[in-house]
Amino acid sequence: MTATRARQPKCAILRQPCHFGEWLQGRIGPLGPVALVTLLPDRLNLTAKVRPSARLLVKTLGTLPTFPVSSLRLMRFLQTLNLPVRGAYEISLAFPPGLGTGASTATLIAIARLAGFCGSPAQLARACIATEGASDPLMYPVSDRLLWASRNGTVLRRLPPAPRAHLLTGFVGPALPTDPADQDYDDISDLVVAWSEAKSLPDFVALSQESARRCLARRGPTDDPTDAVARELGALGWATSHSGAARALIFAPGSLPIHGAAALCEAGFYGVQEQSTGGDTGPAHGWIR
Repeated sequence: MTATRARQPKCAILRQPCHFGEWLQGRIGPLGPVALVTLLPDRLNLTAKVRPSARLLVKTLGTLPTFPVSSLRLMRFLQTLNLPVRGAYEISLAFPPGLGTGASTATLIAIARLAGFCGSPAQLARACIATEGASDPLMYPVSDRLLWASRNGTVLRRLPPAPRAHLLTGFVGPALPTDPADQDYDDISDLVVAWSEAKSLPDFVALSQESARRCLARRGPTDDPTDAVARELGALGWATSHSGAARALIFAPGSLPIHGAAALCEAGFYGVQEQSTGGDTGPAHGWIR
């Protein structure tokens, strides 16, 4: 694969959006591809920095235990895109890898941009799939408006945007990296059709919650507290990472409960934050300098 490449700057910092689980995820038909509609918070980003280096060096900032992508996979990724296998990269993530926030996909995209990639999102998606076997659609500027085949990196359908919502988010259970060979998902063809016809925030949330409930019924955990705490706090509903620990309680704008974060922590959630979605998320990536 040949990539369009720009000259690498001496030092650059880039902000790359991450996601927080999915509105929907499952098979499109009983034997169809695994597909998803990603949940994209307005200001959940990874920050990446590169400095000149004759070798390829990577590290994470803060308290993250490991770099989201192995050095060998990163080398292969850069070679696939015909990008230089050198540079000292630093990654700052909001959350550790494996929780359902797209850490590895966002890391690959950010490093490609910093290395000088300026080709198409589809080309970048193919390189991500070749590297990890599965990918989130974070290389696209409106990634939450796509029905995305996550195991082959293709857009199956363009969808209407979900209305603006406020979120109370957190994690349940341990980190669990996505297994690209995992096909154990329910058929959500009916939910995708209904999503294309939905008109209001409660319509979208009801579909998202149904997708989440099907996932938990099939894959567990059986003691997940999200549904109970969502009802307790008067949420419109909730969304999940269908293969990770991320959970998002969904509220109409301006209606987050005052003691909501405390209630989630008491129920066993960790990494609790208030977020929002459906606003102007801007481009798929943004240069800081």
